[in-house]
Amino acid sequence: MKQQDCLIRFLFADQGVRGEWVRLQDSWQQAKQYQILASDGVETQLGEALAAVVLLSATIKFNGTLIMQLQGSGELRALVAQSSHDRKIRGLVRSETSVVADNLKAMLGEGGRLVITVETENADPYQGIVGIEHDSLAEVLKVYFNQSEQLDTCLWLVANKTHAAGLFLQVLPGDSQDKLAWEHLETLASTITSEELLHLDCEELLHRLFNQEKVVVYQPEAVEFKCGCSRSKISGTLLTLGRAELESILAERQTVEVDCQFCGAQYHFDKIDVEDLLTNPLKNDNSFPPTCH
Repeated sequence: MKQQDCLIRFLFADQGVRGEWVRLQDSWQQAKQYQILASDGVETQLGEALAAVVLLSATIKFNGTLIMQLQGSGELRALVAQSSHDRKIRGLVRSETSVVADNLKAMLGEGGRLVITVETENADPYQGIVGIEHDSLAEVLKVYFNQSEQLDTCLWLVANKTHAAGLFLQVLPGDSQDKLAWEHLETLASTITSEELLHLDCEELLHRLFNQEKVVVYQPEAVEFKCGCSRSKISGTLLTLGRAELESILAERQTVEVDCQFCGAQYHFDKIDVEDLLTNPLKNDNSFPPTCH
């Protein structure tokens, strides 16, 4: 395998269908090392979510962050995967210490839902929500696209200890759709195996699936693990607690300590730091407060 930690777009111009392929290796290893993974199944879900969020980030033009959250009341409480517009990814998991359920729906339990949020620098956040009615993330995302964007979409996701990968097909927005052409491509793509998705490079995979079709393949885009936390963003989060709460913490512990849940970075604020934060809030860039608080 040569193509690692990259996203590759491709196009079936004659059929009005676009596609994306992604495979993560180092970025997958780095993202998961900071998480407590209660089972192999939870690890799989995190890997698939990270592959998926990269694919989703490439379907829209934006300058910011796409956040995919899975929430529920079951053994898996929350799973978050994020990708920036330039393919910087991170993720986190919160679960019971033991997870025995073996599919996404069962892990999340009753009331499970998928929330997708797009945060951009110069616009209000966009958010879409869909209930978890299927066992796999790929099927849940298929429902999300069919409902929220009314675009025929299919995707395949797989993750193991070393790699996470995904394949995505979607009708082009606004394109006059040839239903038979879409069904033909979907049928061909459905013959893919997990081993092929994990181990074949993009061009090899496309040849294996679509060797009779005209496919335009674009240049790879690098994907890497990078956390967006910073002291200024943590400061913005602390400001929301208010003076009374911060002074209460200082009275008990002498310092306010915050650990980033995505990358393990540690931030410490003593009495002088907190007073400066409270009296000079404009010094702190809290435009995009982090999830890790």
